[in-house]
Amino acid sequence: MAFNEELALRIRAALSGHDGVVEKKMFGGIAFMLQGNMCVGVTGCDLMVRVGPNGLDDAMAQPHARPMDFTGRPMKGFVYVEPAGTEKDDSLKRWVQRGVAFVASLPAK
Repeated sequence: MAFNEELALRIRAALSGHDGVVEKKMFGGIAFMLQGNMCVGVTGCDLMVRVGPNGLDDAMAQPHARPMDFTGRPMKGFVYVEPAGTEKDDSLKRWVQRGVAFVASLPAK
């Protein structure tokens, strides 16, 4: 499984204030789960963010974001963020917060 370990470390730091973070191998990379729901992850060098259907348009309007098309078809409510969009810690934290905010709206699994 090849994914950007440095980005994963930075995500761990961004999620350090949240209880119950679980890491799982997913999508050929690593996913970070909160309350049993995936919120962010890393595949290759890209950040995956679960923004939900209502947050998709706003997320797609951000620089360096594109549809998450892991299977060749876009996954509803998920985006990839290219490395240029996560170079700065504050940018990464904003993306992680989008994922956390969406997952907070879901029932725990």
